[in-house]
This record gives sequence, C-alpha cells and structure tokens, in this order.
Amino acid sequence: MKNQTLLLFFVCLFSLLDTFCCDISVAELNRTRDEGIDGEVHVGVILDMESWQGQVIQSSISMAISDFYSLHNSYKERVILHVRNSQGDPFRALSAALDLFEDAKVEAILGAQTSLEARFLVEFGERNKIPVISFSTPTCFPFSTRSPFFVQIGDDQTSQIKGVVALIELYKWRNVIVIHDQQNNLDLDNIDDAMSYLAALLEEKNIHISFVSSIASSFEDDQIIEQLHELKTLQTTVFIVHLPHSLASRLFLNAKRLGMISKGYAWIVTSKSMNHFNSRSDSSTVIESMQGVIGFRSYIPATNELHNFTSRLREKFYADQVPNEMQSMQLNLGLSAYDVAWSLARVAKRAMVKVPGTSKQNAGLNSSDLGTYKTLIHRSTLLQEILLSNFKGLGGEFRFVNGKLISKTLEIVNVIGSGEKRVGFCPSSGRITKEIHESSHRRQLSDFSNNLESIIWPGGSSMMPQGRLLQMSGKILKLGVPLSIGFSQLVKVTRDPYINATNVTGFCIDVFKAAMEGLNYQVQYEFIPFMDAYGNKAGSYNDLIYQVYLKNFDGVVGDTTITENRSLYVDFTMSYSDIGVGIVAPNENKDMWIIFKPVTPQLWLTIVGFHIISCCVIWLIECQTPRHVIEGLPALEPNGIRFSSILVGRCEQLRNRWSMFVAAVLLFVMFILSSSYTATLASMMTVQHIELNSKGSHIGHQRGSNVTPEVLINNLNFENHNVVTFDTTEEFANALSKGSKNGGVSAILDEIPYIKIFLAEYSADYSLVKTLSTTNGFGFVFPKGSPLVPDLSREIAKLRESGRLELLENAWFKGQTSLTSFKDNANNVKPLTPTNFGGLFLISGVLSVVPFLIFQIPLLPQYLHGVRNWMMNRVMVWRQVHLFMKNFTRVRTVKSATVHPQVQLT
Repeated sequence: MKNQTLLLFFVCLFSLLDTFCCDISVAELNRTRDEGIDGEVHVGVILDMESWQGQVIQSSISMAISDFYSLHNSYKERVILHVRNSQGDPFRALSAALDLFEDAKVEAILGAQTSLEARFLVEFGERNKIPVISFSTPTCFPFSTRSPFFVQIGDDQTSQIKGVVALIELYKWRNVIVIHDQQNNLDLDNIDDAMSYLAALLEEKNIHISFVSSIASSFEDDQIIEQLHELKTLQTTVFIVHLPHSLASRLFLNAKRLGMISKGYAWIVTSKSMNHFNSRSDSSTVIESMQGVIGFRSYIPATNELHNFTSRLREKFYADQVPNEMQSMQLNLGLSAYDVAWSLARVAKRAMVKVPGTSKQNAGLNSSDLGTYKTLIHRSTLLQEILLSNFKGLGGEFRFVNGKLISKTLEIVNVIGSGEKRVGFCPSSGRITKEIHESSHRRQLSDFSNNLESIIWPGGSSMMPQGRLLQMSGKILKLGVPLSIGFSQLVKVTRDPYINATNVTGFCIDVFKAAMEGLNYQVQYEFIPFMDAYGNKAGSYNDLIYQVYLKNFDGVVGDTTITENRSLYVDFTMSYSDIGVGIVAPNENKDMWIIFKPVTPQLWLTIVGFHIISCCVIWLIECQTPRHVIEGLPALEPNGIRFSSILVGRCEQLRNRWSMFVAAVLLFVMFILSSSYTATLASMMTVQHIELNSKGSHIGHQRGSNVTPEVLINNLNFENHNVVTFDTTEEFANALSKGSKNGGVSAILDEIPYIKIFLAEYSADYSLVKTLSTTNGFGFVFPKGSPLVPDLSREIAKLRESGRLELLENAWFKGQTSLTSFKDNANNVKPLTPTNFGGLFLISGVLSVVPFLIFQIPLLPQYLHGVRNWMMNRVMVWRQVHLFMKNFTRVRTVKSATVHPQVQLT
C-alpha cells in the first residue's frame, strides 16, 4: 500500500512539472530550430545499461543509425540519440523521461525493457503527446486498448499463447498447470496480461487450469522445491512455463531432483525463456534437466545481413569484455532495436517535409502558440510515419498493425541430448505446422495431418504423456467381483483347490481386459471375489459397491448397473451393455378361436354386407342382358376356370363388361382383406399378447436385483405380491411354462443382457415382446475422481465403434436369436377394424355403384313411361305393381321386341 501511494504521488508530481515546463520547453525548441538546426530529430533512449540486454539494444540502435547514414550520406535530416540509464528501476525510467522531455527536447522515446517501465512511459507519452516506442507490453494494459502514442516492437504474446493452446489441443490434454514469474509489489495484478489472455483462451477451449503457480526471481531453491512439491501432489502432469531463462533454469534443476522430468510429464516453455536458451552457453546440468522439454522461440531466417550484424555485435561485446552470458542470447531484441532505429532514420526526412510552415491561417498566432502547434504536428507526423513503415529488416518483415509490430513466426523445438531439435512452427495465426517454406516474396505455410515431427518426451519416452499421473502407479489395484448363482456368461468365479487359485471369467471380465489393453499406460490389477470365509456371497451389489466408497476395493468389475443413487458414492464408466429392460413371454397360443380375432365383428359384418351388395349389382346388370349376347372380354378356354364361377352359383360366364368390372373390384377388395387378415393372424400366433396389470398376472425377475422391482412397482403398477424372483435361466423357463394360473409367471422382466442370455438357450419357446428404457446398463465402478474412468470410457467407446464389443458378446451369448422382433412387437397386436379399411370400402363402393347407374341410363325413358302410365290410369295398386314388374322383366322375354340400346342382336 505504501508503494502504491508513492507511485500515485510520483505520477501526479511529474504531471504538474510537465504542465509547468511545457511552454518553456516548446519555446526553446522552436527557437533552436529557428536558428537553423531544423534537420535534427531528437530521440530519447531509456535502457538499463547495467544489463547485457540493455547494452545489446543500445549498441544495435547506434549501429543502425550509423549504417543508415553511411548508406545515405546525402541526408541532411539526422536522428540525434539521447541515452539515459534507468538501472532497471521504473521510477528512474520515469525521471529520465521527464529529463529528456524538458532538457533534450526529444520528439520520441525509445526504451521500456520491462512491463512496469512500459506502463509508466505509456502514461507519460499519453499526457505529453509524445510517441513512446516500447520493447515490452505494459502490465494491466488490455490487448484491445491501445494509447495512440504507444508503439510496441516487443514480441506480441497473443500469437504465442494461441500456439501453446493449439499444442495442448493437438495432444488432447484437458488439464494444465501454469507457472509464471511473480512481479514485484508495484504490479497490482500478480498475473500479467499474457497470463490473463492464456487463462481466457484455455477456458474458451474447455481446458481446465488445475493450478497457477507464481515464482519470484528472489526465491531460494528451497522455496522453489516447496512449490514443486505442491504441484507434484496434483494429478496433472502438463506444465506451461512462462519464466525468464535464469529462473526457468533453476526451476528445471529442482524439478529434475524431484523426479518431475520423467516419463508421463510434459513441459511447455514460452519464448520468454527459450529465446535465451543456447546449448553452447548453458551448463550441461541445465540442459540435462530440460531433456524432453517443448519450447517456443522466435524464428529468424538466416541471411548475409543478419550474419554480418551478429558478427559485428559479438566482436564489440567481446572487445568490451561483456560476460559470457551474452553468448546464450538470441538477438531478438537487438534485431528489433536495429530495425526500429533504421525506421526512425528513414521517416525523419519525410516527417520534416510534412511539417507545415508559417501560413496566413496561423500568422496571427504568437511565437509560443505557433511553436506549440508546430511541435505537436511534428510529433504526430513522426508517429504516423513510423506506423506506416513497411520494409524487410534484419528480423524479417517490419510492419505495424494496430500499433504493434506484426508477430513473427515462432519455431517449436524439442530439447534432446546436448541441444535441441526443431519439430514444427507456429505462425502469427497461432496454428501448429510441421514445415515452413521460404520463397523470394513471402512465406508459405502448409499444414500436415501429423502437425509436428516426432518428439522425445521427458524420461526419453516417445509415447505422448496422458496429462495425468495416476496416484496408484506402482500399486496393484484390488478389483471386487460379484458372485452370481446364475448367468455365468457375465461373471463366473471358479476355485481351483489344487493350486489354491481363483479364476474369474465372463463377458464383463473380457470387456474390462480389452479396455485396459487399449490404455497408453500400464496398470496392474487383481480380481478379488466378494465372498465370505465360507465361499458364499458376502452381500448384495450395493454392499459391494459401497466397499469402493469405503476404500476397501479400488473398483468393481462385473454386471453392476449404473444408477443415480450409486453415482452419489462412486463413479461409473460408460455403459458397455445394452440399456433398458425387456419382457419375455411364451410363443405358443392355445386359443381355439384365434382365427376370428384378427378381425373385429364390425369388420366381419362389413365384409359380408359389401360382398352381398356387390353380387346384387352384378346380378342386376346380368339379368338385363340377353343370354345369347356375350359382351366384354372374350370367353375363356374350355379347359380354363370360369371367371364367374367365383361369384355366382351357376357356372356361367359373365356377359356384360360392367358386371365384369364390378366383379374385378370385388376381387381386389377380397385380396386386400385376406392379406391383412393373414398378417394379423400370424402376428397373434407368433407372440402371445401379454396384458400387464396389477391384479391378473404375475411377473418374474432375477433375485438380488434392486432395479427391476422399482421398475415393476413404480413404472408398471405391479404389486409386491405379484412379483416373483428367480436365480437361474432354468427357473425362468419353468415358471413361464406354468403360467400365472398354475403357480408360475406370465412374463419375465429383466435387464437386456440377462434377457439375451435367457433367449440364447430358450429362443424356440420364448420371445422378447417389449422393452423399457428404464436402466442405464452395466458399467465398471471406481472411486470418485478416479482418472481411470474417462480413459476406460474412451476405450469402451472404441470397442463399440470397432465392433469388438459385439464380437465379445456373440462369443459369450452363443445361440442368441435376433432381438429385433421386440421392435415390431413393442406395441400390442390389435385386430383389424372397419376404420382400417374405410377408404378401401368407399372407393370400391363408388366403383361398383357408378357402372350400375351408367348401365341404367338408357332404360330411363321406359321407366319414366311406366311411371307416367301408372299415374294416368287409376287402377288398383296390385295391377300397377304387376304392370311395372312385367315391364321391368320384359327384356328377358324371348318374344319381346324391345332390345337394350347397348346390345346389338346377331
């Protein structure tokens, strides 16, 4: 709190000084320029000159200015450097900025090696409208918010963080530990913006940060070891290290002593450390402690200019006897400093040209105001020209986007042996690529199916770490196995008295072994039957599972059903069996009247009525057609079956085409009805219809099950006295054969795996008639939070997708019949009703009546004539009826001279 108060006081102080001295400094600056030295651009440089990094940056800037003017000796505009030593203190850096602004009259400031220095200088530049070119990103400075006077030339961490997250996604790690450097007390947020961005991106990718550890450079080795001990107790073995190289080296040395640089661990190091890693300068002990580490570092293509620059820089430092620490540095900041100084020299002339002179518009201003105006315009122009820079420098493309130097490609290296091996690249987009191709114009990045070269992980292993370290490693897991009287196909425990050994077999055991074989790590285990000292069953399934909760067993392998209540105490893997329960019933049906049940009485009456009406229509048409006249289709051959013999008693051929049409419609209807009747009758005779009610039927299930009684009572409304329990498949079959009325049961309800085993032996007499999705299948049991649960679940899914799970099932459930019939018989078989054929009867009725009406149209005059005569002659009713009938049947009289208009006599 004291330091924070001091900081705020200092900021307010220099703001007041800045306001007071602004007018004086601007006036002096303009007076100086008016005297004829307008060709100078004064630039301040604030660095920690007591560090090798600051010395390298200062030398690079000086070399760039010297090289530029040696190449362009005709330029009159010159960049004048004013160097100040901050000694690594943010307050001294701020004081130096004030001094440069007031005394040296600088128009830009270059420096800020640390995040805190950058934070102070950004505030200074914002208040005084002076460009600040920083080698670092200010702390507590959001990525989306940028001061218009802030220019960042240091490495942009966003692309590297994207690459780190992409690498974690590539290997499908879901948990990581982050280790970063602890800032001093002036940093109000202990985690800098890079770490905040990393946390946000990991959360977006659904990757959990198990722990965040901060290590300060002032920590002793004992403190670092204490931190590592705490991290080792966690199950997560993937570490992201964002530390300076000197601190990272100490971290790996102590991690090596604790056995954390071994098989199963993964260490990812950012460029903050890897940019300074060098196998020629780092001690062999440090390199040995980093074996298998994956690191990100800046990638700079080799060029002649780069070689010349590094050679000159090293010669200079060797001549000045700078410590050997210089040899381990990758000259990234030096290259950036060289390029930005080159850019300043390039834009100085253009900035001078664009500054407006005295015009009529500002002629009325006094000298002080005019000087202030010209100074602000020159600073703004200089800043804009810097941001518009676009050339190829020593470090690659030099161009700014949103005030930041564009991100350069990072290379991914693997520390192996006495050096490192490049395994891939991370471009500015944050993707992971395997190779990079250089062309004369631009870089072309290409993705590969295998994104990285082969990696040697800690411990010399080529097998990818799983990201979790099992706490039971080196320990033999004790897995409980239930004892079952029946259904030995699932789990069977046998005892060999000669060798005093227990053998456990079954479908559940084979599935577990197959899943364990698919894991990328070895786990030793043994099966322990859940029995008492006399070899009997020691308890129920719930009792066995509760032993896992009490830590007497490390897990349970067997036909253990996944339930909500059990999941409160233990974790289950993915189900490896079919879910739900099924109902089994006998196939046979002894009902002697079953042939009438496929059709309801209403439909029987409808069929008879329709048949009678159709025959009447045919008779009415045929009776008005002379016998010796044959119409319609040609006659059948003498040895053929007469068409009309199906419809009429007399074996005569139909003579009229309309009657033949009506007969065809009738036959079509009879064909549809007979087909539907046959299908319904077959369904009823194949599977007996079971009426599950709470009073009439008894139903059985396996003894010891805590699932099926709940299903029967709660879901199917059965009463306890109607539920019968059994142990074996033989008892199931015996009870079904007796039936509910004879002391047995009407059906068996149990989980699908048990039903499959039963039908494998008795498929000829019984069938699955219905299923209920009321259970979750079988799963393996482990303690809460066990890392084996997700891994085994993943392997079970692989077994199911590859078809191996089905092969194991078929191997143990031999003779199994197809269980697809339960889908067809899931609903009760219902008899046919008139409603099912309403459309058929409607269409066929219309098709029968319409031909009869068409045939009667030519006879309407005669009918009308008869009605007219009847109305005109008042005779007795019986004579009129006799006359009408006589007139109606006269066409069949041989002596009659009247012939139907549609009939031509031969």
